[in-house]
Amino acid sequence: MPFTVRQVQPTPNPNAVKFVLDRHITEDRLSFPDLAAAAHHALASKLFEIDGVTSLLLLEDFVTVNKAPAAKWGSITPRVKRVLAADGRISTK
Repeated sequence: MPFTVRQVQPTPNPNAVKFVLDRHITEDRLSFPDLAAAAHHALASKLFEIDGVTSLLLLEDFVTVNKAPAAKWGSITPRVKRVLAADGRISTK
């Protein structure tokens, strides 16, 4: 079942945004500091395919995406939403 992003919330860090979802993505705190750390997690790996994404945090009903300083949220945000909507059926465990 796909994930729906209910809110996109800024964080104190201008290079991090919190995507609040319509349901839990995981019960465990899953932190991926880089692509290599996400190698065995299908959804995280897909999110790292987005240009500019540098790290991820998945917890309960949200995903926090960190980007490179030069990357623009205007191009990253819609792509994150598409990956979550398309790949919500991918196992997040």
